[in-house]
Amino acid sequence: MPYQPKFAVSAQVVGELERIAVLRERILSATVQVPWMPSLQRDARVRNTHSSTAIEGNPLTLEQVRLIEEGHGLPAEPSRAKREVLNYLAGLRYVERHADKKRVTHRDVFTLHTTLAAEVMDQGDAGRYRDIQVYVGRYTPPEPQLVRELMAELLAWWNGQSREWSPVISSAILHYQFEAIHPFADGNGRTGRALALWELYRRGFDMHHIFSVDEVYSEHRPAYYAALANVRKQGDDLTQWIEYCAQALRVTLDRVWTRIQRLGASAAPKKVMLRPRQEQLLQLLKDRRSMTPKEIRESLRVSKQGAMDLLNPLLEAGLVQRSGTQKAGRYTLALSLPPTSGPLTSRAMRTRQKAAFPAGPQSRPTLRDGNAPSVYRPPINRARACRSNPTRPPTIVPLMRMYCRSLPTSRSMVSTI
Repeated sequence: MPYQPKFAVSAQVVGELERIAVLRERILSATVQVPWMPSLQRDARVRNTHSSTAIEGNPLTLEQVRLIEEGHGLPAEPSRAKREVLNYLAGLRYVERHADKKRVTHRDVFTLHTTLAAEVMDQGDAGRYRDIQVYVGRYTPPEPQLVRELMAELLAWWNGQSREWSPVISSAILHYQFEAIHPFADGNGRTGRALALWELYRRGFDMHHIFSVDEVYSEHRPAYYAALANVRKQGDDLTQWIEYCAQALRVTLDRVWTRIQRLGASAAPKKVMLRPRQEQLLQLLKDRRSMTPKEIRESLRVSKQGAMDLLNPLLEAGLVQRSGTQKAGRYTLALSLPPTSGPLTSRAMRTRQKAAFPAGPQSRPTLRDGNAPSVYRPPINRARACRSNPTRPPTIVPLMRMYCRSLPTSRSMVSTI
């Protein structure tokens, strides 16, 4: 029986898709220096790795994961923790290399799982569907003899009908259903999140691989687990789960935009790797324009020393400036960050319905049913085709034009929201 996810495209989902479309357009249209792209990609890779492994209990910090990614050894680090990080970094590189893969098979899933779970499984074999019954808290996944058939149905949906929907929606559905099947004896959480990211890559949503949505999941783990469990309480209705995932992705894009602005700040002579609390502080300063030390402590629920530990690196990097004394002064952003919400651009308004219903007006049921609408194929806009000469790249280019060949391709000419 074909897999048919049950969900409604709620007003909240449409609203999140609108905000995501605006942020994504802003990011792709941003003008950045070419050398910054590897930095953004490494940053996203490190954050995804740290967050996804931390959800599963890995004790290494973001800074430690960054050092491992750079090839540095850590004194007395747990060998299993380091292996999990190295595996996940390798898994992300595998997904990046196969971002253009048209059809994902069982073998591809086995390869990804082997890469992620080698030498760190508590039970079962890496790269093989489980032959034992597993339990996830109070949830009992399907019996092992049903796993291969259920995965075949999910892969058929992923390679086919998933393209009728926005990649924001299809990646959320893929993420949940994989976790519900729980096809492997161990390592399902990391594999499911990697597959969801793969869907965003395959659909061209994150064409530069600079988004790290797992970071949001990790920061609010109870909410992440509750959102997964709530699907079963709602009779397998995925609506609220899709709302949760869309909101997490919107927060992710907001952070990426902040990082791009940080890289573009000429007043920032020193590089700084922002922690989640520091990004939250920058967002607060952007929204409130200025804050006193007391307001910062109360908003972030940190001590005086904790507030200074967050502020000092930002002050040294030139991202934040202080007026007045350390005790009674006010802190403001040292760079101008455009608002992440507000009136939609004309292009974003045109994509409002397309983002949720790529197949057109006829595919707007309140609840997903078995009637599959035709696949939407946007017209090629040759005016947007990339014609840059890769042999003589400009010093500064728009993000959406980076890595294009001299001859335009369908991927370079079509924007997927």
